[in-house]
Amino acid sequence: MSEGTGDMSTAPLMRTAALVGLMLGAALAPLVPAGAADSRVPVLDSRVPVLNMTSSDANSRFVPLGVGKSVAIDLPADIKDVLVADPKIANAVVRSARRVYMIGVTVGQTNIFFFDAQGRQIAGFDIAVTRDLNGVRAAFKRIMPDADIHIEGVGADGIVLSGSAASQAEAQKAYDIAARLVGDAAKVVNGIMVRGRDQVMLKVTVAEVQRDVIKQMGIDLSGSINYGTAVVNFNTVNPFSATGQALSNTSIAGSFKNVTATLRAMERAGVIRTLAEPNLTAISGETASFLAGGEFPYPVPPKSVNDPPGFEFKKFGVSLTFTPVVLSEGRISLKVLTEVSELSSEGALTVQGTTIPSLKVRRAETTLEIPSGGSLAMAGMIHEQTKQSINGLPGLLRIPILGTLFKSRDYVNNQTELMILVTPYVVRAVAQKDLSRPDDGFADSNDPAAILLGRLNRIYGAHGNTLDPAANYHGKYGFILD
Repeated sequence: MSEGTGDMSTAPLMRTAALVGLMLGAALAPLVPAGAADSRVPVLDSRVPVLNMTSSDANSRFVPLGVGKSVAIDLPADIKDVLVADPKIANAVVRSARRVYMIGVTVGQTNIFFFDAQGRQIAGFDIAVTRDLNGVRAAFKRIMPDADIHIEGVGADGIVLSGSAASQAEAQKAYDIAARLVGDAAKVVNGIMVRGRDQVMLKVTVAEVQRDVIKQMGIDLSGSINYGTAVVNFNTVNPFSATGQALSNTSIAGSFKNVTATLRAMERAGVIRTLAEPNLTAISGETASFLAGGEFPYPVPPKSVNDPPGFEFKKFGVSLTFTPVVLSEGRISLKVLTEVSELSSEGALTVQGTTIPSLKVRRAETTLEIPSGGSLAMAGMIHEQTKQSINGLPGLLRIPILGTLFKSRDYVNNQTELMILVTPYVVRAVAQKDLSRPDDGFADSNDPAAILLGRLNRIYGAHGNTLDPAANYHGKYGFILD
């Protein structure tokens, strides 16, 4: 009985404890938000390993090194372990607990990490071992003290130039030194900026004088001579083969019995003067071109049999192309191409009724060095051509005095003198008020002056200050409404 009584007395206590637990759970249930069971982080199984990243390149410092060069670094904590990714490129030597030496071995890239006794990263370095460029930097400072040029290695054998130079010549000199160091100019990237790039104005003068003298004289005979029963008929027209044609059809004719003599004589003397002065301005190192003239069409073969002939255009006139490079103060290197061309009937071609003119060209191309403001004759030519021909009857034309009746003489003399002068100037920008224009001082005339007196303008090219016509002209000027 005692044992049964004891079991029955504990049962109500257990039921009471279970009821209290259910009540507490129901009371705490509203405190848990809906869906919280989905957002909870699952508990990792103790058998799955946990990976903790102790070092990375994200916090590494970049350190450039030359081949065979070293750098000393002091660390904030004691070193326990060192990791060198590629000892063939760089090496780390621990001198003390907090000082380490890093040495560049060969060209390449690697990284080095340092850890303390607990395995935590003290520091990380991204090492780039390049060529030793300190000697080149010293050469830049010695040869070009005014230049601020930086040189850095890229990759295994590349070089990048940056900074600024005082002139284009200094930038080119630095590029040449770097190209000689690498051995291949294609491996050098030139990023040097020229401070205050100079501008060069080139004045070209093309002066040419042509003198032509042509003399023609001939006698044409026509008629017949009777001697007994023999009759001799003759008709001679002497050509002018030197020029290809007679200068004029004007002639003097006379007859004696049955013989008619025609005297054809003419003399021509001419002179041609050509003067062109193109001016052009360009930045040092850049190319500029100039053309004052026109274009004329000429036919080209059709693309197919059924297509009509096409046309293309050829430029003519005064052209100038030059590339200046300011080497130093007052010294300019020029690559100049100048040309003066004009249409000419000599050598013209006629195709299907269309006459295509030829071009008479004077061209000069060269590279030279001139000081600023100095002039140099880059091209010059003196050309003289003499042609003379005599046409007549064989034998009779050699008879003294009388042989003149049986021959014609054609004489041509051409003389040409050409000179091309170039004058470069290092120029700066100026205010517009300090410049003069071709129309400065020009004023149109009014209707009464134009109709009654035949005046086209009232004032043009006033003496003195041409920039201010009012200073020398006392009267009405400007826009006037009559």
